[in-house]
Amino acid sequence: MNLGNNLFHARRKKGYSQEDVAERLGVSRQTISKWETGETIPDVFQAKTMARLYDIPLDELIELDATLFEIEAIIAKTDEAVDEKIDWTSAWAKKYPVLARYPQTINTAYYARAIEQLLNELQAEAGYSDLDTMLVLKDVLYQTWKRKKEKSNRSTS
Repeated sequence: MNLGNNLFHARRKKGYSQEDVAERLGVSRQTISKWETGETIPDVFQAKTMARLYDIPLDELIELDATLFEIEAIIAKTDEAVDEKIDWTSAWAKKYPVLARYPQTINTAYYARAIEQLLNELQAEAGYSDLDTMLVLKDVLYQTWKRKKEKSNRSTS
């Protein structure tokens, strides 16, 4: 990704027009357009000002991942009613087919009982809501998996 795309996506995420940014920086709208198309680049002072304007660190503005920004924006805009309508397993199964197959290949009731016990213990210990308990346990599982993967990668290299 190039700096122009980064500037464009950061501006769009904040909901600013090119005119809005130009006015705040004291430059023309065409200057903002040229920065976003990569025709020219802002100087360091202007880039720092834009980073503050967009509420992101300068390093992040320079190395912005537009896909990540788009995903974060979609998540932020998705309310609970919409979230309830989404079949997340089916959606993710398009990328990870094992999610569609596993119910026929493993004893899901066994794992469900073990997970329910963990959920109940965590909720009792921490006093989290049902949703917060699930999110925390899901994150603990992810972090554990990530460490295991990193350890495996170190041992094979």
